[in-house]
Amino acid sequence: MDDYAGGLAIHPMDQFEIKPLFGYGEVGFFTITNSTLWMGLAVLAVIALMVWGTRGRAVIPSRSQSMAELAYGFVRQMVEDVAGKDALPYFPYIFTLFLYILCANFLGLIPSSFTTTSHIAVTAVLALAVFITVTIVGFVKNGAGFLSLFWVSSAPLVLRPILAVIEIISYFVRPVSHSVRLAGVMLAGHAVLKVFAGFAGAMGLASIAPILGVVAIYGLEVLVSAIQAYVFTILTCVYLKDALHPAH
Repeated sequence: MDDYAGGLAIHPMDQFEIKPLFGYGEVGFFTITNSTLWMGLAVLAVIALMVWGTRGRAVIPSRSQSMAELAYGFVRQMVEDVAGKDALPYFPYIFTLFLYILCANFLGLIPSSFTTTSHIAVTAVLALAVFITVTIVGFVKNGAGFLSLFWVSSAPLVLRPILAVIEIISYFVRPVSHSVRLAGVMLAGHAVLKVFAGFAGAMGLASIAPILGVVAIYGLEVLVSAIQAYVFTILTCVYLKDALHPAH
């Protein structure tokens, strides 16, 4: 935020700029950036919760062990309820996705941090990994029968070819919607938060309203961070269910 041409200039998108972590210059393929740092910290947060936090495995659990057990039970139940018991072999992968997105979202709420899940490059990789995994599982488990996912046998015969085209398009759009939803929501929320923070810093004694707005939006962002991790995970379960049981 700065004064420009006698007015107020707020740059809410600056917080999403990827910069080299060491020194200056262009960002190359192997450059260690702020995004690299915060992705690594998200991984360490997952390890800290699930390895260090549960190291004692006490009968009366500690707070960290309780959190780990709660997350484990929550995601396991989600996988079983949405995709069925035959999807439980894929639970470790889905649970890892949930924890990584959740930790990355929460770390992005720390002041001066970097929200990695606000970048489509990150969420697209996660979504493509889900898309490719689900497609491979579908063909391995069902063979050519997986193609029945695109053939709506319950529809009138004359409509089935049209619906098949729509189903195929819908299937290949999945990774796009899967990734854009997460990145778009995280980016928009943090941008709005930065705008309100900019007004709060510029209005001096009259900044009570923007400050209240910042507090309210920050609380909302905490909730949104958890919800988006849940949405990404439950959609993964839905796609996995289609792969395991493709027939309409």
